Amino acid sequence: MAQMLTILIADDEAPARNRLRDLLSDIANVNIVAEAKNGKEAIDLAQQTKPDLMLLDIRMPLMDGIEAAQHAQKLETKPNIIFTTAFDAYAIKAFDLNAIDYLLKPIRLERLQAAIDKAHALKPIQIAALKPLQDLQKRFRTHLSIHERGRVLLVPIETIIYLRAELKYITVRTAEREYLVEESLTNLEVEFDERFIRLHRNCLVSPNFIAGYEKRLNAENEQQWVALLKCIPETIAISRRQQHLVREA
Repeated sequence: MAQMLTILIADDEAPARNRLRDLLSDIANVNIVAEAKNGKEAIDLAQQTKPDLMLLDIRMPLMDGIEAAQHAQKLETKPNIIFTTAFDAYAIKAFDLNAIDYLLKPIRLERLQAAIDKAHALKPIQIAALKPLQDLQKRFRTHLSIHERGRVLLVPIETIIYLRAELKYITVRTAEREYLVEESLTNLEVEFDERFIRLHRNCLVSPNFIAGYEKRLNAENEQQWVALLKCIPETIAISRRQQHLVREA
């Protein structure tokens, strides 16, 4: 007898969630543990319910299914992923991602059963061998996922004041607090090139949080341009290479 498979459904449309719920009621050894209306809610619920499988709609507001699947890879209990979509242009991409399968809407019982059977059959070592999501995430994320004390915290990109490289970590600064994330500053600069500017070799700053520029004495008692920031009292030193930003401002 197959082991019980716990499932989280994520779709912004109630009729689509109802359809999946009805179909799953006809499949043995499955249990729906949560339903979400967007990707962020799906990640929050996944941390609480630890599902074996997430059925993720690709197009959802606030956070889509592809980004949610990416953040799901950082969860302590990593769920398997099956994408659902009304657009079959996503099908090939779904197979390239760390997903067991994709389901094209309107979803048929036979097709859902086959995907569930595949989820039952795959061994952990086979799932681990699937291509990691982050290798294929070409567009920028709406959130950064921060692993902290056994939980994944989702920090909206629009709330981030700066990203600063320190040793092997990146300090993520918002108005409320700092977070630490293990990512490459260079990769973040490429991904978020329209959201942040590089003021120093180790620091990217959101222009939305720059209040102005000012010359101050640095530790060597030399005059140096710094960026004044909104919401926090810190300043960011501007390297000589980036001082053209001050002139442009």
